[in-house]
Amino acid sequence: MRGIRYAVLVALSLLFLAPFLFMLSTSLKTPEKIFTATMEWIPSPVVWKNYPDAIARFPFWRYVGNTLFICALTVLGTVLSSSLAAYAFARLRFKAREPLFFLMLATIMLPAQVTLLPTFLLFRALGWSGSWLPLIVPAFFGNPFSIFLLRQFFLTIPQELSDAARLDGCTDFGIFWRVLIPLARPALATVALFAFLGAWTDFQGPLIYLHDESQYTLALGLQSFLGRHESQWNLLMATSTVITVPLIIVFLLVQKTFVKGIVLSGLKG
Repeated sequence: MRGIRYAVLVALSLLFLAPFLFMLSTSLKTPEKIFTATMEWIPSPVVWKNYPDAIARFPFWRYVGNTLFICALTVLGTVLSSSLAAYAFARLRFKAREPLFFLMLATIMLPAQVTLLPTFLLFRALGWSGSWLPLIVPAFFGNPFSIFLLRQFFLTIPQELSDAARLDGCTDFGIFWRVLIPLARPALATVALFAFLGAWTDFQGPLIYLHDESQYTLALGLQSFLGRHESQWNLLMATSTVITVPLIIVFLLVQKTFVKGIVLSGLKG
């Protein structure tokens, strides 16, 4: 029975890996071998030169720097603001706490397209269009899903720890910073990972707000590359692989912490 289960899991894994393997295989082929009748998963010859050629065709390193800058500030803003809001919903007692929490949860149900026009008009009125501010500043006002995830984790930490810290003279912020934050590292790592993935792969935001090519992110730069070199699929796939691999590396590095954060956050409702 266990063998059948493993066979099914391996088959499903290969199914989900197939698009990535196809992209990787195509990135190592010559243009003549891409559209053949028989799929050649291991190309012969292997054209490693496609990678430096693809990177040299557009300002790749500038886009990497822009994307990392936006990702770093987005992760910082999301972790700080969401953890503070989650602490308030989990530990502080104030009027209308529950209605406010459920109102915040309701915003998760809103499709992004519903808020797209109002937020665009707001940022344009603020004079932020054409800059990175619309991509970074919203992260410092909290993310509903991250707040929910961290609140669930904070609820699993015994209240007695907070009471003991309060007896020792800790303020609410001291309890948050010195007691809860060190214990919430798995959940914080999970939130940081989601924020990083969201900022790294975001295409719609940069497409709407960035006008100068020197400000482009990797996702938008890839679209620009497609427009210029549409027929060179091997180079396009090489570029896509270079952009995708960092995401896989980051996920593998924090995989255990990520799973731990998800599991512990769901212990208490």
